[in-house]
Amino acid sequence: MLPFRLLSIFLLALIMTTDAVSAQQNSRENSDDDESEEVIRNVRFTGNSNVSNRSLRTLVRTRNNREFLGIPRFTPWYYIWRVTGRGESPALLDRETVSNDMDRIRVFYENQGFFDVEVDTTIVEYRPNRFEVSFLIREGRPSSIRSVSYTGLPDLDDELVEDFFSGSLYAGSVSDDSTFSVREQYNSQKLRQEQTRIIDFLKNHGYAAAQRDSVRALVKADPDEPKQLDVLYSIRPGDFYTFGNVYITLDGPGENGDNRDTMKVEGPPYALEGYSIDMNKQESAHTQFSLLKEQLHFTPGETFDQSAYLRSINSYQNLGMMLINRFGLSEDSSLPDYSKSEIPVYFELQTLPRHSIRTEFFGMRRYGFGTGIGVNYVNNNLFGRAENFTLGVNTNLEYVTSSTLSEIAPVDEDGNRTSTGSTLFQSYEVRAEYSVPRLNFPFEFVSVYDWIESGRTRYTLSYSQSNQLLFDINSDIRFNLRYELRHSPRFQSFIDLVELDVVDTNPSTQFRNRLIEDFGENSIEFLRIEEDFRPQFSTILRYTLRAQNTNLIRRDYGYFSEYSIALAGNVPYLMDRYLVNPGEIDGSLPSPFGISTNDLAYSRFLKLTADFRRYIPMTDNSVFAFRLFGGYAHLIGETDAMPLNRRFFAGGSNDIRGWDQFLLGPGATPAGDLTRPGGDIKLAAFKEFRQIFMRNLLNANWHIAWHTDAGNVWYGPRNEFLDEDDRDILEDGRFQFDSFYNQIAVGTGLGLRLDWEFLVARFDLTMRAHDPLQGWFDDRRLYFSFGIGHSF
Repeated sequence: MLPFRLLSIFLLALIMTTDAVSAQQNSRENSDDDESEEVIRNVRFTGNSNVSNRSLRTLVRTRNNREFLGIPRFTPWYYIWRVTGRGESPALLDRETVSNDMDRIRVFYENQGFFDVEVDTTIVEYRPNRFEVSFLIREGRPSSIRSVSYTGLPDLDDELVEDFFSGSLYAGSVSDDSTFSVREQYNSQKLRQEQTRIIDFLKNHGYAAAQRDSVRALVKADPDEPKQLDVLYSIRPGDFYTFGNVYITLDGPGENGDNRDTMKVEGPPYALEGYSIDMNKQESAHTQFSLLKEQLHFTPGETFDQSAYLRSINSYQNLGMMLINRFGLSEDSSLPDYSKSEIPVYFELQTLPRHSIRTEFFGMRRYGFGTGIGVNYVNNNLFGRAENFTLGVNTNLEYVTSSTLSEIAPVDEDGNRTSTGSTLFQSYEVRAEYSVPRLNFPFEFVSVYDWIESGRTRYTLSYSQSNQLLFDINSDIRFNLRYELRHSPRFQSFIDLVELDVVDTNPSTQFRNRLIEDFGENSIEFLRIEEDFRPQFSTILRYTLRAQNTNLIRRDYGYFSEYSIALAGNVPYLMDRYLVNPGEIDGSLPSPFGISTNDLAYSRFLKLTADFRRYIPMTDNSVFAFRLFGGYAHLIGETDAMPLNRRFFAGGSNDIRGWDQFLLGPGATPAGDLTRPGGDIKLAAFKEFRQIFMRNLLNANWHIAWHTDAGNVWYGPRNEFLDEDDRDILEDGRFQFDSFYNQIAVGTGLGLRLDWEFLVARFDLTMRAHDPLQGWFDDRRLYFSFGIGHSF
């Protein structure tokens, strides 16, 4: 509570003291001026049964002041302005704007097929200089499109003709070779989208000069049924073109010129006979000519294809080590010369500086508050083919209070947790990464397919040590070979072909003492728990599909989703079975290179995760967001427990708030019972309602947020832990269909968001609405959490 109280005092003092003197001087003037001005207090829409109020509000410019939580006429920021001179100035009535809004509404409806729409308005002064503006809409009947036809299509192969018609936005029931029977409401936007599709089709098949006026949609009403429309797309494709020669110029990062190298490749396989690729570069560019050629998705002399030309531009951009200063279909970036049948292509490129060093300082909070520093060296063109090499070192310190440590401390004679005193958690990581902007073996063959926009192969090697609440990581050596496939701006795939991890952990001192106090040092329970902390060797093969359509910082529209499937442990299993002791399975391997004095245990499992997040704008200033998460790990073979670093955990500022990281669950495990932390199953749901209540204070938008988080982790059916009497120690935390819903933790509360364009700072206070151990609303304490970025 103390950090939040200090924060609250600071923010309150800041708001109340900022320009306080000038605010007091201006408040009376603002109040007097406001009383004499025509202020809009409400905007209404009537008669709009086919269009929502929200759609119309975003369309018109006549608006009242922002309403808090959508409550009519409750505009606190306007009231603050009247009193203090700070906040939101009044929304004034402008009759010319109202008139223009009537035209906007009328045009909007006509674009939806309501050609008989009538829009009127009433402006009511319900008290002196306070107005309500109402837009009165009589929609009428909408018109429908009965058929869509095409004429003027150029002479194409039968396969291309079939592709053209199958790609139509109106594809459906076919009346004849060039006509679709549609029967849907008129929509001018869809008609324009179909026009754009036709133009793009022409440009992608040689008709480079096709423009907006090359395709016209002619709309005709049925004389007997005026609401029934027939649409004819009249196509004038123009002349046919091929790609001409390609000219590529590459400059180095400096402003001063130096010696240049030139290369010209002619004929197959790089160009058709009689065509060439002309390249020249500065020596300071340190780039191979082969890299420049490989980014072209077309061949000089081939049929002009705008999509291949645009993919080539994207390929240069995705290299990550150069800028595109200019590109075009003419030498001076003007319109192409359509008088000739060949269209040349020009690229002017410039490499970025090869070497850079970046230092960053950051704050953090897991169990306490901490800070850290990171240093990264980057070489973004290591061998001249856009290879990126990064070497980074990160270290941090985290102050953990005695109250947090006491949650896993032994119990004294009076039943109280023994105080262990505060401490500092330390961690560091050394990380080396090498990546190339292409797919290497064995996936290089998929680069030629249309469903792959670009690819990258990434090799990562890291070494880290860290202190945790329950255990200390003495060493964690990890190697990862990942293939990143970009399918479109929204869709990406990740294939982790090889992920090797050798981790050596020990239970923390507090945790070990607690286990000895609970079970006894030589008990079977203690020995079994120690097995969790044996050095582990794991290998994982994983596929991940990610889809997103949102701003990853602000997260105020669209969606984000990620789904993965992983198979682990087969490599060490095969080594154990066929190499170490052929024919025998020990469940462990000798430690290579002396990494650990102990044998390395391994586990085999299948792991599935699904993560979906949706961000729904409610008004211009508010967003409703929710997230659904599910994860399941199925143990394979003789494996009876998930590795500690592969389990699902719950709690923390980015998960279920109100519980510290790692300390929620599994299931209804009694508080402080840390027999086997983490689980094999996780279910969680999160929601937030965010409302902007102040703009541009300290250059940030200020949000108030109401959040509710719910979920837990559970042991799976194959996770076994029997005591000396063969009793299931994990029973309270095991997933059961008939009781798991009673073990779902629920936290709810309010928070504050400071939203800069590049960063979001988050402060939350959470109450445990439902604790699986205590029931509903038995814990009335408030739990503070801090984070950078939205929690989801």
